[in-house]
Amino acid sequence: MKTIINEKEIDELLARSVSQILPTKEELKKVLLSWKKLRIYIWADATWSSLHLWHATNFIILEKFRQLGHKVIILIGDFTARIGDPTDKTAARTQLSREQVVDNVKTWLDQLKPFIDLNNTTNPVEVVYNNDWFSKMTFEEVINISSNFTVQRMLERDMFEKRLKENKPIFMHEFFYPLMQWRDSVHLDVDIEICWTDQTFNALAGRQLQKKFNNKEKFVFVTTLLENPVTKEKMMSKSLGTWVFLDESNINVFWKIMSQADENITQIFIDCTFLSLDEINQIVANSSPMEAKLRLALEVTKIIHWEQKAIEAQDNFKKTVQNKEIPDEIPELSLDLDKFNLISLLIETKLVQSKSETKRLLEQDWIRIDGKIIKEDFDLKTLKSFILQKWKRQFIKIINSK
Repeated sequence: MKTIINEKEIDELLARSVSQILPTKEELKKVLLSWKKLRIYIWADATWSSLHLWHATNFIILEKFRQLGHKVIILIGDFTARIGDPTDKTAARTQLSREQVVDNVKTWLDQLKPFIDLNNTTNPVEVVYNNDWFSKMTFEEVINISSNFTVQRMLERDMFEKRLKENKPIFMHEFFYPLMQWRDSVHLDVDIEICWTDQTFNALAGRQLQKKFNNKEKFVFVTTLLENPVTKEKMMSKSLGTWVFLDESNINVFWKIMSQADENITQIFIDCTFLSLDEINQIVANSSPMEAKLRLALEVTKIIHWEQKAIEAQDNFKKTVQNKEIPDEIPELSLDLDKFNLISLLIETKLVQSKSETKRLLEQDWIRIDGKIIKEDFDLKTLKSFILQKWKRQFIKIINSK
């Protein structure tokens, strides 16, 4: 924990990975320089079992606040997840059971340990679950909170406006989701909420409730989206295979970072590593895109899996891609190829998840047999055995059992 205030360190904290700070960055800096100990929180809904690299950005920022001596809180939305955030959804989310939500968060804290010091005893991280208070709320309390906002305010959200225009239903329980997020701020009595850009609406409404119920200003620290600066596509994409989950193997993490577009390098360095901005600028300025990306992949993998595993992943990449070698150990699968065409084979091997993904990968020349690019009409039946390859890193040996 810091014993002196370093203004340069605070300036970097307020400039790095920041989309906006509300009400103003200048006001927050003034408070941070005053030695006042702040209560700061991040929430994440338990709608999935794996966290991803985009989550890491906010937890890195939370850890930096913790190191400055502030009280930091991780709020796991084990109650709100049962409704589901309607943001950017063209239809209501499927509601989860209590059992599903509890199962989802079983490994979350282990996934977050590389990014925030959950074992620190000097200034410990507080982990809370909003089921602890929402499950005890009375209907009178729900009405009391609801009375602070209008239906018109709710309908300002883009996804609700779009659904109205398309004559799609908006369910009452979806209005309760932002209400509950707003109530979290009041219950925890926080000074700062760290959130993503798509949650600014909820965070600002929570700020309004915090003023009313606790007579306190709440700063909203909105972080940047991980998106390609040229195409504006999300860097973390399931369909493109670049979604980096925090519980993935060291090999997968390294390769998925290497598959990112060159123009994404600087932002991933800034948002997903602990290197200083000066170090990042030097790496990017003095390295080729490939060299910079190799360093980036090493840094990210090192954070998640520690240094030795990161070096192993780097060696695997160089051997497979730069030396064009097939890994020493690859899985084998024996199948009757008379029962498969190329698309059904790829799905059977789990190299792809759907027909649409398969067709896209074939069109982009990402599927190979024995090192040669193949197309959809390739005839498998004449082959006795072969190496099936997706992208440059996923291999499986197929043996024709017939």
